[in-house]
Amino acid sequence: MLARFRARPTADDPAVLARQSARRAVVDAREARAAERAAQREAELARAAAQAEAERQAEAERKLAEQLAAQERAKALQAEQKLQRDARYLARKAKAQKRR
Repeated sequence: MLARFRARPTADDPAVLARQSARRAVVDAREARAAERAAQREAELARAAAQAEAERQAEAERKLAEQLAAQERAKALQAEQKLQRDARYLARKAKAQKRR
């Protein structure tokens, strides 16, 4: 049993150092891939947030334009109704002047 323990390679053995180096390289590569995925996720979230903000602004601008158009239509309708009302008034006045 003791011979088996002593036959084990020491920590400064080149084979042990090579295995440790390989493990460290695998761990570093795994961490690099995880960091890259996290960066991609962050970029995607930022892009989605920017797109949502742009859509929200476009929707707000569209609603504002609709409100302004509705106000313009209402003003035009009121002006038209006033003209019709004035025309009826003038017609009544002319009719009353004719009778006299």
